[in-house]
Parts: sequence; structure tokens; C-alpha cells
Amino acid sequence: MFQTSKDAIAWIEGVRRFGEKYDLSRMEKACELLGHPEKDLPVVHIAGTNGKGSTVSFLKSILLEANYKVGTFTSPYVVRFNERISYNGLDISDEDLLKYINILYPFQQKYYEDYHDVITFFELITLLSFLYFRDLDLDFVLYEVGLGGKLDATNVVSPMLTAITSISYDHIHVLGDSLEEIAMNKLGIVKDKVPLFTTITQEELYPLVEQVAKSHDAHLRIIKASEIEDVNFLEYTEFTFEEDTYQLSLQGIHQTKNASLVIAIVHYMNAHKMASISTKDLKEGLKKAFWPGRLERFGRIILDGAHNIGGAESLKESIVSMYKDKKIKVLFTSMADKDYKNILRLASSYADSLYLTEIDYPRCEKKEILYEAIDHPNKHMVSSPLKALEELNPKEDEILLITGSLYFISYIRTYVEQLTNI
Repeated sequence: MFQTSKDAIAWIEGVRRFGEKYDLSRMEKACELLGHPEKDLPVVHIAGTNGKGSTVSFLKSILLEANYKVGTFTSPYVVRFNERISYNGLDISDEDLLKYINILYPFQQKYYEDYHDVITFFELITLLSFLYFRDLDLDFVLYEVGLGGKLDATNVVSPMLTAITSISYDHIHVLGDSLEEIAMNKLGIVKDKVPLFTTITQEELYPLVEQVAKSHDAHLRIIKASEIEDVNFLEYTEFTFEEDTYQLSLQGIHQTKNASLVIAIVHYMNAHKMASISTKDLKEGLKKAFWPGRLERFGRIILDGAHNIGGAESLKESIVSMYKDKKIKVLFTSMADKDYKNILRLASSYADSLYLTEIDYPRCEKKEILYEAIDHPNKHMVSSPLKALEELNPKEDEILLITGSLYFISYIRTYVEQLTNI
């Protein structure tokens, strides 16, 4: 048993990331042995290649504005481990983390002894959230899928609503190398008679989505880009959806899509007596929503954790729209298992200068390999991202965009805060 949350977190982060079998057998058995803590949670289950975290943030903020009690489960974290699990907008406390990890530590050991199989890191975190939320009196619990959908550890819940934000190429070694395969995996969260909301943009996938929804007798609402109008980047990102105007603190064209998805969900909740949320609470909640590391601005420095093609395309669209009159410096690194060549190609199409670096993390690609992967007239290698941060401090007509990996953003964000608060 652990005496401190630091030791407890160190243990759980050291647990094997992937099991020998990629299925739900361990989760189903573990939930059974723990008395099914997942069964009666009032879950909204959210999948998608990009936009899941922002969507959770929007819906959480609205529900809190309407005085509901809300739990959230998201991944990965940007600032601290505790972010993964929150209650009423506050991260799980160190004391509660220690309490529940001390329940799961002997449980995992006994599970291995009995079944000769290791409950993995993400499965343990998910089980921890089930136990924590079960012990709270919650109105809603918002679960972000970790990977895919069908076989994700979170997919043992019985949701009241499901949502899929987007489909793009990522984790193709697990989810498949075609959009159809990836879509089918994510559509695995759809349950019988449980409404599905989505902002999938590829029209060629619509028949598949409609077919899956119909097979589950699930109400389907597809929010299309053409429904989002009059987008403006003022002090807030402003847009019109379903004949009403909204403002967002979160920046970027793609956030109007995530917000519209949430608006449609809230309207459905109200219409079907799942909640009672006023227009004022809806608008205020959207405006107050915050999500670190997603087009997050610190003066003239912007952080964005885009780490796949879909995210990189959305980032490009937003940067080009919002900063037409600025020179763009890009400080970039990537995990080695990501499609960094194509992500770099997108970044280089709008970057006036490109700086390739690396961080001390096992999966991070070497800066030399990143440098060779892209042809740009003004590219540079920088050995220290922190030194680069100081030297690249942008002038009035410049923007410094730091991007390529959420791990990179998590690493550098504290230093950016310190630099911009001087």
C-alpha cells in the first residue's frame, strides 16, 4: 500500500500500457469483481479522432453553469495527472487518488494471480474513475474514449447519449488503415436505443453511420459544417448555429464544430427531459469553457497539441484564418510513431520559419530525422526547446506556434506561462 499520492501515481504510470489481448475481457471481468461500479453512472460517451476533450469541456461547462453535478474522464493530461478525472470542474484530489489506487493495487495483483493477465494502465485509470464516480452523487458523467471506441476500456459503460466528433487517420496499427475501418471502430460505442450525435465531415461515411445507428434503433443527428455560419474571430470566436449566435473563449474554426455538437446535444437533452438548461446557461457555459493545449494563447505564443492529420488540418485552417497579417514561427516535435512527415508538410505550408526540436521522452523522434523529413527554405534544428522558446520570443508582427505533440505541450506549457508572466 502507498503512503503518498506521488508514489501511488508512480506505480500506476509504471503499469504496462498494452495487454496481450486487445479486447474488453479484462474490463468486463474486473467490473464484475468490483461489483459493477460502471453500471448506473449517468454517462455521455464521447469518441472521435480529434475534438473529444474540447467537446467534454464545452458540455461540462454548460452543465456546471446549470448547477448540475458533473464528473469528467479525459486523457491524456496536459498539466498534472489528476486532470484525467474531475468532479464539478475540480481535479480529483491527491487524497482521493491515493485512496482509490490503494484499492486497485492489491486488486490488480490478485487479478494477475487468479487469471494470469495484467490489467493495463488505462484500464486501471478507467476502473479508478468508475469507483470514484460511483461514490459521488452525480447528475452526469462525461467519458472521453481513450483509443478508438469498440474495444476501448471505457466501452463497458451504459450511456444515456453518445457522440463522435471526427474521423481521421491516427493509431492505424490498432484502428485500421482506412477511414471506414476507423469509423467502424469508433461507432462501436453506439448502443441500442441510445442517441448518437456526430460532426463527422466525410459524406462518404454517412451511409455507414446511418446504417449502424439504424441497426441499434438509435436516434442520429449529423451536424454538418454548412449549418455553422457567420464565423468571426473577435475577442471571442463567434458563430451562428440553429439561428442563434454563440461566443467561445476557445479559439479556432474547429471549435465552432465541437460547440455546435454540444449545442445539439443540449437541445436534445432539454426536449427529452434529460436536463433543463436555459439559453443563458448554454451560452455562458460555452463562453467560459477552457481546454489547455488547444490553440491556447499566451500573448504572441500559441500552444496546440495537434498530433495527427485531422488535428494538423484543423490547426492550419485556424492559423491561416486568424493570423493572416502575422509571420508564423513554428517550433515542432513529434512522437516517432506519428505521421509527422505529413503533419510537417501541413505546418510548412504556412510557416515562415520552422524549428525542429525534441524532448527527453522515450517515444519522441530525433530532431535530425524531423529536419530531414521536410523541405522548407527556412528550417532549423534546435537542441533545447526551452532555449529556443527564449530565443524565438515573437515580435509584434509575429506568432510563435508550438505544436506537434500533446506530450510536447505538457512539457513546455509551464515554461511558456513563466515566460509570458515576466
